[in-house]
Amino acid sequence: MGGGIEEVRLPDTGAVVRLTPEHKLIIGLIEEGARVMDLGCGEGDLLLALKVLKKVRAEGIELSDACVQACVAKGLFSVHHGDLDEGLADYPAKSIDYVISTNTIQVLHRPMILIREMARVGKRCIVSFPNFAHWLVRLQLFLKGRMPKTEKLPYEWYETLNIHLTTIVDFRDFCRKAGLKVLRDIPLRTSPSGACTEVRFLPNLRADTAIFILAEGKPPAD
Repeated sequence: MGGGIEEVRLPDTGAVVRLTPEHKLIIGLIEEGARVMDLGCGEGDLLLALKVLKKVRAEGIELSDACVQACVAKGLFSVHHGDLDEGLADYPAKSIDYVISTNTIQVLHRPMILIREMARVGKRCIVSFPNFAHWLVRLQLFLKGRMPKTEKLPYEWYETLNIHLTTIVDFRDFCRKAGLKVLRDIPLRTSPSGACTEVRFLPNLRADTAIFILAEGKPPAD
C-alpha cells in the first residue's frame, strides 16, 4: 500500500485500520488508559487503534461530515464535527492527557491559535507535519524551479490542501513564539518501503517528516 500505509487487523475486535509509520510511533508514545483527543481525526483509524491497543478514552474533532460518520460506524461515538480554526474553547485547561494533530496544522488558516489551544487543553501535545526543508524538496526547487511533489507532499500546488507548510527549524521557532516547551522532537526519514527511522544528523535536511511532543511553557513576550 502506497505511502507506507499498512492495513492492520486489531486484536479481539477484528477491525482493520490503515496506519502510517508515524501513527505506529505515536501509538507507542501514549500511556495505556490516557484520555486522548485527535484533531482532524479523519475516518478514525488512529483513534480506534489507540482505543483497542492502549485502552484510551478516545475523542476526536473532524470537519468532514462523511469522516465523522465513518468514525461513528467504527464505534467512535465521541468524535464530533468541528472547525479546528475556531479553537477548543469548549474544553477546560489540562482536561486531556494527549492532544494529537497528525498532518493537520499545515491545512489550517490559523495554526498559532490552535497550537496554543492544544497546549492549554492538553497535558501533552503530539504534532506531526511534513518537513518542507527535506533535501528532495530543495532539489526539485533548485533543479526544476517548480513547486515540489514528494511522497509526503503528493499534490499539485493548485490541488493541495496545504496552506502553511513549514520546516523543522521553522517549527521550533514557531513553538518559541507560541510559548510552547518542546519536550521531544522526532525527525523521521521514510524509506521506499515505507519504514520510518529517526534522524539525528542534519535532521532539517534529511528528515521528510517530524513529530514534536509539546507542553505549555512560559507565555510569549508581547
